[in-house]
Amino acid sequence: MHISPVLWQFLVKWLNASALFPREASTIAPYADALYFFLLLITVVGLALVGILIFGFSIRYRKEKHPVAIQVEGSTLLEATWTIIPLALFLIVFVWGALLYFRIYNPPTNAMNIYVIGKQWMWKAEHPGGQHEINALHVPTGRPVQLTMISQDVFHSFSIPDFRVKREVIPGRYSTVWFQATTPGTYHIFCTQYCGTNHSAMIGEVTVLSPDDYDKWTQESTSGMSLAQNGERLFASMGCNACHSGSAAARGPNLAGVYGSKLQLTNGSQVLVNDAYLRDAILNPSQHITAGYAPIMPTYQGQISEDGLIDLVEYIKAMQSNYRVQQTLTTSTSNQAAPTTPGVMKP
Repeated sequence: MHISPVLWQFLVKWLNASALFPREASTIAPYADALYFFLLLITVVGLALVGILIFGFSIRYRKEKHPVAIQVEGSTLLEATWTIIPLALFLIVFVWGALLYFRIYNPPTNAMNIYVIGKQWMWKAEHPGGQHEINALHVPTGRPVQLTMISQDVFHSFSIPDFRVKREVIPGRYSTVWFQATTPGTYHIFCTQYCGTNHSAMIGEVTVLSPDDYDKWTQESTSGMSLAQNGERLFASMGCNACHSGSAAARGPNLAGVYGSKLQLTNGSQVLVNDAYLRDAILNPSQHITAGYAPIMPTYQGQISEDGLIDLVEYIKAMQSNYRVQQTLTTSTSNQAAPTTPGVMKP
């Protein structure tokens, strides 16, 4: 929609100042607002046009002026006009909305990924560097941020009105949305899906920092280990390295560099290895049997938390070789085979 930049800024600032409209704090916000105002405009124009016609017809064809009803013949031109114009407007809105949808839900390839877990009644954010936040989210300006979200219990809906971001958070399935913040400040996070007794208390804040301040925050807020490092420890402690060692005799498929590739399954189909596939393959391995391997992997359903699954997924995503897997496996085998020194009993 073409509109004067000065008029647009005046309209947006007036709405913000009057608390009638959220601030525009992301790159997608102006595009979403333009569609919203266009819908508002055609609604108001349509309402005014219908109201004027009803008022005019009620005066022109009132009983005093036409005591006897007369036959009014139809007009093909008139009928075509009131059919074609609304149809054209609906098609414009449809195409505009579809383009905006794909813009919002298809993150750039260079987007920074942050995991968000919804649970009654809080939001937990996990950064790849190991930063963990509760009902808070720190992001930099000028950099696209992708949120990979999942619910630990019931349906939730993650919403940042100032970013024009809203996405359902579903149990058992990852959903994604992205944004690029433009203005430093603090913005509200809401759950917009009724999720239980304390639904209204499931709120948080997004803190948008300059790139330098964000780098400083990440250094000061790290837990000491990244998600991938936590995943490596979990991978070894659960014995995953025994089958997925990458050797020729391994009982499980090689996981090094598998992320982003396509796997051939025993049923003949091909699947893209992404976050959702890795999560589901851990919980439901019998449904994702790689061609050439036996269905011997046990399910870990109910044995690992969503946090642990995120750690494992990040570790597999970052795995480019099997060197550390084999090293960990060798160390574990050596420790089990080493004889223990009997203790000396005192008389």
